[in-house]
Order: sequence, then C-alpha cells, then structure tokens
Amino acid sequence: MRTLILAVMIALTMALSGCTGQKAAELYETARFEEKQNNPEHAAELYEEILRNYPESEFAKKARERLTDLRKRGK
Repeated sequence: MRTLILAVMIALTMALSGCTGQKAAELYETARFEEKQNNPEHAAELYEEILRNYPESEFAKKARERLTDLRKRGK
C-alpha cells in the first residue's frame, strides 16, 4: 500500500510539474510526504535538491529549516 501511495504521489508530481512550473513547491511537498512516511533520508535528499537548484525560492528557507530539524533528530 505504501508503495502504491508513493507511486501515485510521484506520478502526480511529475504530471503537475509540466503545468505549474513550481518545481520547488512540488519537491517540498514530496519531501514532507516522505517525512510522514518515515523516510527521512529521501526527504533530506529532496530538501537538499531544493537548496541546490532553487536557492532563491520561498521553499529554500523552509527546506533549510526542515533539513536542520531532520539532522538534529538523526543524532
């Protein structure tokens, strides 16, 4: 079931990315979903991608905060 939900979320993200042009927002939402699915490693990768590719976006600050929180919990 978890795999099916993840597949649907990825498909939706890919479908919407061509329409919205808001890739940073989509990456952020996917990262939050990964956190909720107890997959902090993948969430961190997505947050890092936002910081790397969209450093000036409104989601960069949010991604930095979430990444800091994930790293604190990982200790």
